[in-house]
Amino acid sequence: MRQESTVQSRIFDLFAGHEIGRELKAMSQWLDEHGEVLSRVTEDLRRQGVKETGREGLPAEAVLRCALLKQHRQLSYQELAFHLEDSASFRAFARLPWGWSPKKSVLHKTISAIRAQTFEEINRVLLASARQEKLESGKVVRVDSTVTAAPIHEPSDSSLLWDAVRVMVRLLQQADALGSAIPWHDHCRAAKKRSRAIEYTRGRPKRVKHYRELLKITRTTLSYLQQASEQLPLTAGPAGELWQTQLRHYKPLIERIIAQTE
Repeated sequence: MRQESTVQSRIFDLFAGHEIGRELKAMSQWLDEHGEVLSRVTEDLRRQGVKETGREGLPAEAVLRCALLKQHRQLSYQELAFHLEDSASFRAFARLPWGWSPKKSVLHKTISAIRAQTFEEINRVLLASARQEKLESGKVVRVDSTVTAAPIHEPSDSSLLWDAVRVMVRLLQQADALGSAIPWHDHCRAAKKRSRAIEYTRGRPKRVKHYRELLKITRTTLSYLQQASEQLPLTAGPAGELWQTQLRHYKPLIERIIAQTE
């Protein structure tokens, strides 16, 4: 049977005097003062089909505190299992039963049972408490993001303009194959040259000159594309309709890039 909270804490559950230890102690005291959040966690654990009889599982209080440790310290389940076994402060915060050192599989199974709605309710209780203590108004939200490696270059204005020219030239080549007869020039090399110059030029006044030239090239290529759209023969059939669909997709994006660069 799973208990809601640890029946009795050990008298030597002491937090380290380190800054992290003091922080965990303050968090633990807050949780003790707001025991109503435990009922939601207990309901989530019971929703997973846990029987009321048989071997005892981690108390709901320990599951919640382990989940908060994982999120607060940005730990993996394997790292969390290690710290719960190794650190007295972590064990004191988690309030694990005597002699218990949960494995990562147990931590994953129990912590993942806590629903997003439950965490949202905990956040609301926390924010209400912070408002009451005049520590936080909740009017400003800070969002932290995680940087991950990806085969995507930094979306600078110059690189976006260069990408826009490449896409438009590709569409113009497709328009020629469909029967468009407008005269146009491929400015890809010139656009790439200006984009590289902007990347390696130091000083805003020098970059402004290259930006103006790159904007002019982009506008010129966009005008070619507009002429091709107007003169594309109706006999192009489904392929021509597909080309027009691509133009309707890319044109507002390119215009937005030009506007934000200006």
